[in-house]
Amino acid sequence: MKRTMSLLLVCALGFGLLSGCSEMPDPAHGPGDSSFTPPPLEPFADLVSQAFLPASSPQVEEALTDFGLELLKQTRAANGVKAMESEMDHVPLSTLVSPLSVALTLSMAANGAEGDTLSQFQEVLGGGADIDEINAAWAQLVGDYHALGGSTQFNIANSLWKDHNGGIYEEFLSKCRGGYGAQLYEADLSDSRTVDDVNGWVSEHTNKMIPQIITEPFDQDTALLLVNALYLKNKWLSEFGPLSTREMDFHHAGGPDSRVEYLQKFDAELSWLSGEGAQGVVLPYDDGRLAFVAIMPDLYPDSPDLGEWLNNLEGNTLTQLLNSREDALFLHFAMPKFTAEWKGNLEEILPALGLEDAFVPEAANFAKMGDNPDGYYISQVIHAAKIEVNEKGTEAAAATVAPMTPSAAPPPPEGVTLILDRPFLYGIVDLDTGVPLFLGTYE
Repeated sequence: MKRTMSLLLVCALGFGLLSGCSEMPDPAHGPGDSSFTPPPLEPFADLVSQAFLPASSPQVEEALTDFGLELLKQTRAANGVKAMESEMDHVPLSTLVSPLSVALTLSMAANGAEGDTLSQFQEVLGGGADIDEINAAWAQLVGDYHALGGSTQFNIANSLWKDHNGGIYEEFLSKCRGGYGAQLYEADLSDSRTVDDVNGWVSEHTNKMIPQIITEPFDQDTALLLVNALYLKNKWLSEFGPLSTREMDFHHAGGPDSRVEYLQKFDAELSWLSGEGAQGVVLPYDDGRLAFVAIMPDLYPDSPDLGEWLNNLEGNTLTQLLNSREDALFLHFAMPKFTAEWKGNLEEILPALGLEDAFVPEAANFAKMGDNPDGYYISQVIHAAKIEVNEKGTEAAAATVAPMTPSAAPPPPEGVTLILDRPFLYGIVDLDTGVPLFLGTYE
């Protein structure tokens, strides 16, 4: 019988929480929450970790940007289908994903793949780069993010939960431990106590922003869980004054307006984006590398709405937009102060991005993962993400269990007014590489 893998992807992003909030544990140490009792690690004590030499790869970085944008598009489209099926009227369909969390977890799984399955992973996650280059690029990126300066708290943690009878090769486990820092646990994946253990691990590594990702035990065919938890807390380089926060209308697409709190700046020097039928802003964090980006389509009689504009946006165009940013005087800038979260399954979405074989029992080839005679395939990918945006900055968390023609931006006007009071695209982006850590729509 073909054994299955489940991928759990959990991301929490928090900005500017009050002082006194607990700090994240050092990722080099094991779980430290007294409520979390990990399964024994002794079976893996003698594993020799296989580390990867960090090396940046523009090819992989470009592929990750493309992947992130397509993941957001497909997830947003799936949300719309679900809304129509449930006859939800005038409900804002905001979407939030962490491409970083999803791609990293899939990259771990790719180390157990061969043949066409591996080729698809390499094309989608690396733009055709081989798995060794993808591994090296991840080692570089994650190392860079853990070394971010300023007040940024970045914690990305991986764990593998191996069923007692999973037949998983030690070589695969050691690659994940050495190259991705994965903590290794052995457990009965069909036992309800394992549900508590996995949720406890996720809660700890997202600073309790995501306390639960699974509710039921996995079936007896599940051989392995690959779990990623991402927690990020940043402060704005220039904070919003709390006295400037006030309620204004937000114009939802196809629904009634609502009153929401807006963060505001007046007569402020900010990075302005304009082109491709949209304009936006780049708000840097104090670490000097990551930034919050918000982009809203222009409003003209024949202008596309957010969905149409987003569907025509490509990764290289988004990167060019970011690279074309210019400092400008904003007479008035305002955006909603908000908390957003999303949880759902991605196993029906990821094949549309090019990962077709990994989810099909008859086609999946994970021969390097274990010795089950009938092989393995990915049965589900559960993703949860949450973000809080306020005057101080952002806090976010995520967890995962398994063409437009570029044009030159016009020069910035002498005074910009940008009020994000219609549906817009936002994200947390690495300004050095263009890689999106989080992408979402506020609708």
